[in-house]
Amino acid sequence: MNTTILTFDTLDSTNTAAIRQAREGAAEGLCIIARQQTAGRGRLGRTWISEKDAGLYFSIVLRPRIDARYLPLITLMTGVAVHDTLVEFGLRPDIKWVNDIHVNGKKISGILSETAETPDGLAVIVGIGINLRSSNFSPDIVDIATSLEQIVGKVPIEALTGSMIKYLAYFYDVLQDTDGSFTIIDEWRRRSSYFMGKHVRVSVGKEMLTGMTDGLEWNGALRIKCDDGSITIVQAGDVENLRAS
Repeated sequence: MNTTILTFDTLDSTNTAAIRQAREGAAEGLCIIARQQTAGRGRLGRTWISEKDAGLYFSIVLRPRIDARYLPLITLMTGVAVHDTLVEFGLRPDIKWVNDIHVNGKKISGILSETAETPDGLAVIVGIGINLRSSNFSPDIVDIATSLEQIVGKVPIEALTGSMIKYLAYFYDVLQDTDGSFTIIDEWRRRSSYFMGKHVRVSVGKEMLTGMTDGLEWNGALRIKCDDGSITIVQAGDVENLRAS
């Protein structure tokens, strides 16, 4: 995958900008980076705090050649790529299903994948936010979020970006290869403590369930073995680790 990087001082959202570019014919591999976002967002319409130079705010245009039923695996693939990027800078991350990266139980990165219909076919926009520093954290997240600076000190954003693009390109090729979906699920399994045996509470809409994680389905959905022994398949929802009291 060839990449082209466009860097902006300020954007509303790198994902929004990448969607606009995709609809105007942008090729696969276009990367949008902003020093600041004024309307950054995460899953389920949540806000992603995006103060100037406090994080890496990055989106890439993909035009995957895979069956539509496997598109959810792009988020898992991206989680693997971000995980390995952070390892390269001395961290020991954990992938929290489905789109967060944690270090020492605190969130350091989030992923937002969105689809867009374009004149050239379906595009998938993958947005990644990585916390570079913690000084901008509000009191309500200071205990649940962390940053590269807090753990390993200052990291050059250019080096972080280059490493992330390298791993994204590699695992994106893996996903599109023969049996790529099985390979990505296995790569995710090896990097996430949430794959099996994690005691969790899952919020799905207005429903709440608790149980143990029991692997992933073929499309990346999370299997939960509920307290009554039944298996529930979670396609989308919020997962909370329930630590032993």
